[in-house]
Amino acid sequence: MAMHNPPHPGTILRDWLAQVSVTEAAACLGVTRVALSRILNGAAGISAEMDVRLSKALGTTPGFWLGLHSDYALWQARRGFKGRVRPIVSGIRAA
Repeated sequence: MAMHNPPHPGTILRDWLAQVSVTEAAACLGVTRVALSRILNGAAGISAEMDVRLSKALGTTPGFWLGLHSDYALWQARRGFKGRVRPIVSGIRAA
């Protein structure tokens, strides 16, 4: 079942890192403070590489953070989609 308006993963990550400074967390993750800050402030998403870094640093399952971002991005895209799309009908092609 799809969640209604899932939070940006940065919001959840901010709670996980509540006792640690952004500078310290970024150093542990091996990323810049700016890169981590952009995620925490919802200005950047979670890449596959960042998911691996977070899973190793926080003990979460690989794919956890990427899944949160995917849920968030899909909900945002579905909510804002205004395009027109027609079904693609293809015939069986002979090899």
